[in-house]
Amino acid sequence: IEATLQVWREQGESIVFTNGVFDILHAGHVTYLKGARELGSRLIVGVNSDASVRMLGKGPERPINDEASRKLVLEALRSVDVAVVFSSQTPMDLIAQIRPNVLVKGGDYDPQVDSENDKRYIVGSREVLEYGGKVTVIPFLEGHSTTAIIEKSRSKD
Repeated sequence: IEATLQVWREQGESIVFTNGVFDILHAGHVTYLKGARELGSRLIVGVNSDASVRMLGKGPERPINDEASRKLVLEALRSVDVAVVFSSQTPMDLIAQIRPNVLVKGGDYDPQVDSENDKRYIVGSREVLEYGGKVTVIPFLEGHSTTAIIEKSRSKD
């Protein structure tokens, strides 16, 4: 990714970064990623590895799709330039490596929260702001979630 970042920077590209599990891709994800891409000229998505998804406590059956499959699906989207799998519990190391112009998260996060103990805190926000980048939240598309899809698939209705 280093060589790609160097080329993009030399070309004056604005790099946007977001991250997530993106287990079962749905309209909420696609809308979110499209919105993230509109904040710059290149979008890099950090994808939680299978092990890091388990660390997040999403449930014993998660992820449904393995990390290679999730990465492949994300990179097929027009709005995503590169997807990078990361194994740590947070994407902090990846954010430090990429140094995005814009850091983006979904609607359950708050860029005003500065306590790392608050679940609304955006990992990397402090560092991105320190070097002059922006931190943005994109609202959720109501009625779309991986958890709801999984629950619906289990119901007998």
